[in-house]
Amino acid sequence: MTHSDAERLSRPYWRFRWATAVATVGDGAFAAAVPLLAAAVTSDPRLVSVVSAATYLPWLLLSLPAGALVDRYDRVALLWRSQALQAGVVGVVAVLAAFGQVGVPTLAILAFWLGACSVVFGNAAQAILPDIVAKPLLHRANGHQQAITTIGLQFAGPPVGSMLFGVAVALPYGLAAGLFALAAALLATLPRRGRQRVAHPPMRKAIADGLRWLAGHRLLRTLAVLLGVNNFCGQLANTMLVLLATQTLGLSARVYGLLLASAAIGSLLGALVNARVVERLGALPALVTALVTNVVVFAGIGLSRNAVTLGALLAVNGFVTTLWNIVTVGLRQEHVPSELLGRVNSVYRMLGWGLMPLGALAGGLVAHTFGLRAPYLVSAAIRGIALLVAIPVMVRAVRSSRRR
Repeated sequence: MTHSDAERLSRPYWRFRWATAVATVGDGAFAAAVPLLAAAVTSDPRLVSVVSAATYLPWLLLSLPAGALVDRYDRVALLWRSQALQAGVVGVVAVLAAFGQVGVPTLAILAFWLGACSVVFGNAAQAILPDIVAKPLLHRANGHQQAITTIGLQFAGPPVGSMLFGVAVALPYGLAAGLFALAAALLATLPRRGRQRVAHPPMRKAIADGLRWLAGHRLLRTLAVLLGVNNFCGQLANTMLVLLATQTLGLSARVYGLLLASAAIGSLLGALVNARVVERLGALPALVTALVTNVVVFAGIGLSRNAVTLGALLAVNGFVTTLWNIVTVGLRQEHVPSELLGRVNSVYRMLGWGLMPLGALAGGLVAHTFGLRAPYLVSAAIRGIALLVAIPVMVRAVRSSRRR
């Protein structure tokens, strides 16, 4: 990045980016430690899937009201308070883990509350970006955000979390709690851009406005539905990754963390080169390429026989998933009016993430019945069928938007 680029991106953005960096390292450490703790408590894939489902259930239950809150309240306050609450929840996990008092039910409840905080933070973080970044720079800012998120959530956090878990069960949770608290302190220093003092409609009508807007936009509506199917399949498969790695392939907790880091390498590369890929291919071909590649990768993971092959496939998956994320987030930020962005984002993410807990539970049942490799093969088949159905709709939607 050149010096002029840095000047064009505002100081509040860079402060927000540093807070994101700190928070995502905590998220990554926690994300690696939770399945390891669940696998240590039980070897039943159905029970492991319950913990994963609890983490994502808030996206189904709370996403719509969270989006309305983001559009009517101070987004900075929502950001730092959600991080502070996450620090408290993870701190409880650390204490309970230190005394060996964490079972599957307790872990699932705490994972649900942590997921609830993530719903508020995720909606507010995407909605605040257009407030602190000029619209022409949104793709670049999203690329930076994706890169820093990838480094923390997948590259730095998981190896640290899995390594600390090997030393003492409570350590990764204590680290995550401290990092969430630091992120909250950084976010609290962002300038307040209060929402205009207007008479807000009742919560039900506010949510309905977001639903209607997304329902009327063919391209974003199609992408939201496709994201929901893909994330259902992603959770159906990836919930079993920890058991596939540690039980089927016999890998240690540290190697499991390195596998997650290999996915991060691919994600980081995608964040760095996505603008060139989109410029060369175009947004729609880039999205289709990413989705086709994911189908092949999931089938390959289900058939992989060693850690090297598995790590390579996870890296490719990280690359194309990041490409999809950056393009689709940018499309929402460009097309959705600022005063509706929180609500439309919440509807989009409810459709996209709401099926993830069901996918996690389905993954546990499939793995229990057919083996730990089966969820990846089933996911590849479903994603392939969904893509074949969605491509014609996406093409028509893009052509229609160009004629307007």
